[in-house]
Amino acid sequence: MLVNGRGTRSIRLAEPSGAPPVPEIIDQTRLPHELRFVLLETLHDAERAIREMWVRGAPLIGVTAAYGMALGARSDPSDGGLESAARRLSSTRPTAVNLGWALKDMVEKLRPVAPASREAAAFEHAGAMAEADVDACRAIGLHGVGIFEQLAASDTPSGELQILTHCNAGWLATVDWGTALAPVYRAHRSGIPLHVWVSETRPRNQGAGLTAWELAEEGIPHTVITDNASGHLLRTGRVDAVITGTDRTTSAGDVCNKIGTYMKAVAARDCEVPFYAAVPGSSIDWKLGEGEAGEIPIEERDGSEVSQVRGLGPDGRMTSVRITREGSRIANFGFDVTPARLVTGLITERGVCPASRKGLASLFPDKAIGEDARG
Repeated sequence: MLVNGRGTRSIRLAEPSGAPPVPEIIDQTRLPHELRFVLLETLHDAERAIREMWVRGAPLIGVTAAYGMALGARSDPSDGGLESAARRLSSTRPTAVNLGWALKDMVEKLRPVAPASREAAAFEHAGAMAEADVDACRAIGLHGVGIFEQLAASDTPSGELQILTHCNAGWLATVDWGTALAPVYRAHRSGIPLHVWVSETRPRNQGAGLTAWELAEEGIPHTVITDNASGHLLRTGRVDAVITGTDRTTSAGDVCNKIGTYMKAVAARDCEVPFYAAVPGSSIDWKLGEGEAGEIPIEERDGSEVSQVRGLGPDGRMTSVRITREGSRIANFGFDVTPARLVTGLITERGVCPASRKGLASLFPDKAIGEDARG
């Protein structure tokens, strides 16, 4: 996607002078105020990038972990080193299913390879995983734009399609294109008049800091709103569709996403506004079925993210400001689960389907097994 008019990816291989290739990422904690690229030179660097949210978004976490395995194989290609790298990376973030999926896939691919050849094989497979993610997101955009075309053809009250999104599910959350924003980009580039309501997404403000930055770089009209304003916009008819991403979706169609997603889905249902989730196949947890969404580990993050707000100070430097009373207890849940009954449809790289076991199995018969395959 575009940054200063030039195509950019959230992670790519760089070749430092006189050194072997290493992955290069964008430190997303600096956005939107500073565009800073960082080289991940060691397994520890990859761990830190995921844990401290320099990279975030389920697909990008998975690809970064895959490159972390390659960096681990560079320093210790033994069987023990392989297992240690996977164990260290798996402990960084608990909710996104792509992390465990990517590590399992890397271990299975590398275990049969001779240790002397594991580094090269690991970088090759991580690169293939990155390209597969780009292809999946591009396809999500192509399938999802059809929904927007139909909505835009129905004479929206404002004369332009009004879309509400939450958190950041654009290209910064993936390798390129994004999930929930991929159809938005496709629609904009095809000439559909549209406007995006960007929910700020407290406490880390990924909507205000990341989604708004992405949309501005692409030249898409948008407005940042407080999270609590979403219900008002929906009730007063100023939203035509809601679309979000996912960190983990069960085989029954329940969607685990950034905290606050469930509230938007409830409001959208009450106001008869369609609610869609963009779901790459890599984010579907086929082990979890109907009634099992409660088994998804919900990350609880440090309370300082709630008690403090980070941004540019009067001197132009990044700073943190406390907004709560010292000593007050703080709960900081990172995600919530939206039941399938509130989801109008799931947009995947294989097409759009109902949020149900039968719907997902119709698109992924090779993945759905047992009862899931029978619907």
